[in-house]
Amino acid sequence: MHQPVTPSLTMKRRLNATPAEVYEAWTDPELLLRWFGPENVVAQEAELDARIDGAYRVVMLEDNGERHEVSGRYLEVVENERLVFSWSWVSTPERVSRVTVTFKPDGDGTILTLLHEKLFDDQAVRGHTHGWTGTMNKLEAYFA
Repeated sequence: MHQPVTPSLTMKRRLNATPAEVYEAWTDPELLLRWFGPENVVAQEAELDARIDGAYRVVMLEDNGERHEVSGRYLEVVENERLVFSWSWVSTPERVSRVTVTFKPDGDGTILTLLHEKLFDDQAVRGHTHGWTGTMNKLEAYFA
C-alpha cells in the first residue's frame, strides 16, 4: 500500500552564526520570541521543551490583531544539528504536519535547511511558504 504524496516545502538560508547559536535561537523561548513569525506577526508567547516527546507552543499576534497559535511535539532532537517536530495550528488541530530543521556548519556560519512535510494541500503550502519566508528573513536579520 503506498502512501499518497502530501505537499511539502523546503527552504535554505545561510546565517551569520554558528550551528550552536542558531540551534539556541530555535530552542530558547526568550530568543525565539525575538524573530519567530513573518514580518506582519509578533511572537508573543513561546513554551519550548526541546527533548524527544517534549511539547512546544508558540502564540503569534498579527498586525491586524488576529491571534495564531501553533503547537506540537519534538520527534527528534540532536543538539546543534537537527530538530524534528510535529506542527499543528489550534484552529485546525486535525491537520498535523512535520517540520525538520537542520543546522550545518559553513565556514563561520550555518546553512539552515527547513523542510515542512505532510501539509494538508497546496493552499497550506502557499500559506506556510509565506510564513516561513518571512520567518527566515527575520532570523537572518537577527544574526546579521
